[in-house]
Amino acid sequence: MSSLQPNCLLLLLFLYFVFLGYFIMIGYYHLENNICCPNKWYSLNHFSCLFNRKRPDVKTTTDWFAPIIWEGTYNRQVLEKYYKRLNITIGLAVFATGKFVDQYLEQFLQSANKHFMIGYNVIFYILMDDFSKLPPIELGPLRTFKLCTVLKQHVWKDFNHIYMKNLDMYIIEHIQHEVDFLFSMTVNQIFENDFGVETLGESVAQLHAWWYFRHAENFPYERRPKSAAFIPFGEGDFYYQSAVFGGTPREVLAFIKEYQKGVTSDNRNGLKSIYEHYLNKYLFINKPTKLLSPEYNWDPNFRTPPQIKHVKIAWHSKSI
Repeated sequence: MSSLQPNCLLLLLFLYFVFLGYFIMIGYYHLENNICCPNKWYSLNHFSCLFNRKRPDVKTTTDWFAPIIWEGTYNRQVLEKYYKRLNITIGLAVFATGKFVDQYLEQFLQSANKHFMIGYNVIFYILMDDFSKLPPIELGPLRTFKLCTVLKQHVWKDFNHIYMKNLDMYIIEHIQHEVDFLFSMTVNQIFENDFGVETLGESVAQLHAWWYFRHAENFPYERRPKSAAFIPFGEGDFYYQSAVFGGTPREVLAFIKEYQKGVTSDNRNGLKSIYEHYLNKYLFINKPTKLLSPEYNWDPNFRTPPQIKHVKIAWHSKSI
């Protein structure tokens, strides 16, 4: 009997290490698999080594367990280590026509070149109606740009509707085959600090700087019941900023399709709502998988509260 005991102990130790190794491998598999396949975002978000709660002064997780990204709530080294191995490409689409070209496009591109997804493959998609106004562009390594002609029809009068129609076309045509993640941003913004891979997710929404520190009952949702963008009083999670929206190309495309349906429906009913209202309605129904704090899009016209540690993007609202 005594001679069997050491063998049993060795066997138990062997089985223990086998199972330990198995679970470690499974954990790493899921981590890599969820980064490669953003549709499984929910597992990635739950890794405490990536997103944690080091900021007791702010809300860092939504009621549906999506992380809210603030400075100090994510492990940049771990994120960089994994994303670097995947050779991902991130797209950034920007719409620039009329006065916005002369006023903001050069600053937007220069600052994005300096701060947007440094060290990763980046494609800037510049949607313009007059390429002769394109400012000189000197891009860093791993980044390039593509010019996309803005097509207009006389029935398209709304600035955002024109942009969404064109972005929809270009995502289907080629963007969805070229990038793993895509951000759509307005041109009246200037990057001031690193906007990195901590922002990546299947559906990424930007919390509005004007409304984040206010009570939900004051959010300026569309309140007309007949509108496709309608959100009743007493409902809604956050108020989202339309200047930044992103995710996988498939998710961005899904929003554009719903936005176009909403605009068409409202037109039939003699109604007109703003683009941001449709975005908020979509994100109310289809919860974003990652939320960016007001640090990622702060209005410099406002006094900066102590919760804002590092402004990533300065949004120039007065030009709207």
